Amino acid sequence: MNSAIAALRSTFYTLLQIIITPFYTLIILASFPLTPLNRSRITSGWAHIMLYLIRVICGVRYRVLGIENIPKIPSIVLSKHQSAWETLAFQQIFPPHVWVLKKELLRIPFFGWGLAMTSPIAINRSSVRAALKQIVQQGKNRLNQGFWIVIFPEGTRIVPGKKGKYAIGGAWLATHTGVPVVPVAHNAGEFWGKNSFIKRPGTITVSIGTSIDPAGMKASELNARVESWIELEVARIGEKNTI
Repeated sequence: MNSAIAALRSTFYTLLQIIITPFYTLIILASFPLTPLNRSRITSGWAHIMLYLIRVICGVRYRVLGIENIPKIPSIVLSKHQSAWETLAFQQIFPPHVWVLKKELLRIPFFGWGLAMTSPIAINRSSVRAALKQIVQQGKNRLNQGFWIVIFPEGTRIVPGKKGKYAIGGAWLATHTGVPVVPVAHNAGEFWGKNSFIKRPGTITVSIGTSIDPAGMKASELNARVESWIELEVARIGEKNTI
């Protein structure tokens, strides 16, 4: 597909997103009386709609390797972050979950309001010590409610082929709760890049690693193990590689 057609299809997708989002936000807000888990299921419906539109309009599909590695109990997902795509797709791949995110995102009209209804772990990133305390306190609460927790250790979207610094927050939460960690690698950035308007057609690969029991591990040790697996797996499933 040439770039002009990809741009046209991406424009059509964005227009539909702009039209649909305010109306779906009203549905999400109306779900307020429900339990947090049920609100999350309703909220994730928006992501399902967006993924459908991305697939049929832009030609972006995905496949999952290691689906059998998803535990049966609430766990902590530590994932590569390359695109906006994985924030949508994980809502189809994993059980109901919450994200660790910066508080500022909740102020975005419509999107932020809907996001606030998903019970996120909203932290103040200006203080590392305060952020770690908030992650553990709120994380324990969400896990007790039956949620999974998704964390992007690099903190921001990283272009394919690059690596950011893996923050210790996710590993810290795991070692303070004893909850399994599920490492996840993908190559979404090769099809929907950071800050890119264009969505390139193709099949994104998501690879789910074997869960890691944090018992007896230091947060730094667990973090290093997750980082090593993710980076090696991202290189393995890259667009130029065939598996």
